[in-house]
Amino acid sequence: MELRVLQVVTIMNRGGLETMLMNYYRRLRHVGIQFDFIVHRQEEGHYDEEIKRLGGRIFHMPSIRPGNYQKYFKQLDTFFAEHPYYRIVHAHLNENSSFVMRAAYDAGVPCRIAHSHLSDLHIDFKWPFRKYARSCMKEYPNYYFACSERAGEWLFTSSKNKITVLPNAVNVSQYLYHLPERKRIRRELDVDDSFVIGHIGRFNYQKNHDFIIDIFQSISDKRKDAVLILAGDGDLMPQIKKKVHKLGLEQQVKFLGVRDDIPLLLQSLDVFLFPSHFEGLPVVLIEAQAAGLSCLVSDTITAEVNLTNRVTFMSLSRKASEWADKLLQLDNQHKDTSTALKVAGYDIETTSQWLSTFYNEYNETKNHASRTR
Repeated sequence: MELRVLQVVTIMNRGGLETMLMNYYRRLRHVGIQFDFIVHRQEEGHYDEEIKRLGGRIFHMPSIRPGNYQKYFKQLDTFFAEHPYYRIVHAHLNENSSFVMRAAYDAGVPCRIAHSHLSDLHIDFKWPFRKYARSCMKEYPNYYFACSERAGEWLFTSSKNKITVLPNAVNVSQYLYHLPERKRIRRELDVDDSFVIGHIGRFNYQKNHDFIIDIFQSISDKRKDAVLILAGDGDLMPQIKKKVHKLGLEQQVKFLGVRDDIPLLLQSLDVFLFPSHFEGLPVVLIEAQAAGLSCLVSDTITAEVNLTNRVTFMSLSRKASEWADKLLQLDNQHKDTSTALKVAGYDIETTSQWLSTFYNEYNETKNHASRTR
């Protein structure tokens, strides 16, 4: 009998978390585990069509906003009343997962997994509401997952329960260096003879694109052949494009938008730059290492991400020129890191087997339980 697991996300676009979930989904459906999704946007996500093709269902909820909590809580309660057959709910909303966990708890869902993917939040007008959401976590989940130790400690501060670190794994074999593919994609991007620096991430405060441009400006003063590739979209993209124009870097900075060929795109790069303000354990840094790249990243990111000795950490308090100097010192040759990633447990084949066993064992052992508190 097919086991249906309810995954709860914001929207199934091509972010790191969402791509990882799809990697799991494609494998687990072959062993009788089907994913359904609650999303919190009305628009269609990039993966929605594939989800439906694979047999998954997508349920739309409103965005979670301060001032709309009571209405949202009521809709969650209605959803679980109308869909009483879900025995496993796996929420990926960070602090907002507490709301889903509360509703699942009240509905008697026996397996309630809250999964942390961040280690901090941007302090803005929503901060008090986010603190409130995090404080509501308490006893509602009965499993606490995190992408890293730091991410688990940040979200589950009020919990004395064991935190399970589920690695942000990738399909390692997809990222193996292949020189003909590298040459082809570099020709397509018109960067054949360039020193190519890459960044992949949504254009928002967290990813720190403003500082990326400052770093690249300093690099371009030292290396006239330097090119910066930015993949992703987001609200701050127009602002960053204006800055690039103002600095006269338009011929050297390429905005690629959302890509569905990240393993191939990584082949084209020489080094990877990732000065985020905060992260959990970013999937894209696992992908970059799987492609054999040297990575320069902010020390706000957990040291757990350095699985291959190809990651160099640097403080955001250092000047952009210092970041530029450090990046230019990195080894820009691709290395085979597949063995190191597999040994560290970051190959999707290993982690998908673990997750399949967890879901199935829980479902079997709790098959006759009507309620778990």
